[in-house]
Amino acid sequence: MDLDEGVEAIERFTRGEILAVPCEADLIVEPHEGMEFESEDAAKIFYDEYARRVGFVMRVMSCRRSERDGRILARRLGCNKEGYCVSIRGKFGPVRKPRPSTREGCKAMIHIKFNKSGKWVITRFIKEHNHPLVVAPREARQTMDEKDKKIQELTVELRNKKRLCAAYQEQLTAFMKIVEEHSNQLSKKVQNVVNNLKEYESIEPQLLQQR
Repeated sequence: MDLDEGVEAIERFTRGEILAVPCEADLIVEPHEGMEFESEDAAKIFYDEYARRVGFVMRVMSCRRSERDGRILARRLGCNKEGYCVSIRGKFGPVRKPRPSTREGCKAMIHIKFNKSGKWVITRFIKEHNHPLVVAPREARQTMDEKDKKIQELTVELRNKKRLCAAYQEQLTAFMKIVEEHSNQLSKKVQNVVNNLKEYESIEPQLLQQR
C-alpha cells in the first residue's frame, strides 16, 4: 500500500466508513479528539479494532442519556483492566473465595459524544495503559473474561427490550388516542340526549294544557 492509499484509509477511518485497518501495512489508526463517526456502533467497532491491534481488550463503560427520551448522548469506551474489583463480604467474613482480579485501575479510554450535526465525536482520549499490552491474532483473541462477555450480551438484550418497549408504548399511545376520540363522541351524544330531555321537560306543561 502506497502513501496515498494510507492517507485515504486514515480519512475513511475518521469518517467511520470502514471497520478494519488494512493488514498488509499493519497500519494502526490512533484515536484523537475531534475524530467523527456515523454512529455509536461505528465508534465502538473502531476502538475495538484499535484495541486488538495495540494489545488490550475494549470494555463498554458508562453512558449519559437524555432526560427527555432516554437516548444515549455520550459514552465511555475503555480498557477491560479499568477500575478495581471490590471484594464482597458478608457479616461473618468472605462469602466466597475471590477470583484473581483482571482489573488494574487502567485509565486508558475514549469519550464519545453525539453532537448537533448527527455525528459521534471523540471529545477525550487517554492513550497510556498502566499494564503490559499483548498483541494477539484475531483468531486467538480469547482474553475477554466471562463477565465482560455477559455484560455485552445483557447490553444487547437490554437494547432490544427497550426498542420493543418503545414500540409497545407507541401502539398504546395510538390506542389511547382512539379511545379518547370515541369517548369524546360518546360524551357529545349523551349531552345531546340530556339537552333534548331538558327541552322536552320545559315544554311538557304546555303540551298537557293543550290536551
